[in-house]
Amino acid sequence: MKEFIALVVRQLVDKPEEFQLRDASDARTLRFRVEVHPADVGKLIGRSGHTIQAIRSLLSAAASRHGKRAQVEIVARGAA
Repeated sequence: MKEFIALVVRQLVDKPEEFQLRDASDARTLRFRVEVHPADVGKLIGRSGHTIQAIRSLLSAAASRHGKRAQVEIVARGAA
């Protein structure tokens, strides 16, 4: 699932070299923190949040097949 997020994000952003994916998963929940250049945050969120919602929906569907939940957080690189 981590590879799926990385593939999608790299295709959507203008500066894929500044993309970083952190995994903070535990036994019940898959948690991913996507750090991108500040100018790319809007591209991942999409108009009215449709892009990030689609990513989250696909990830949640895949995680539920394994009995887990999924969370994705988008953060501007350099922001904590």
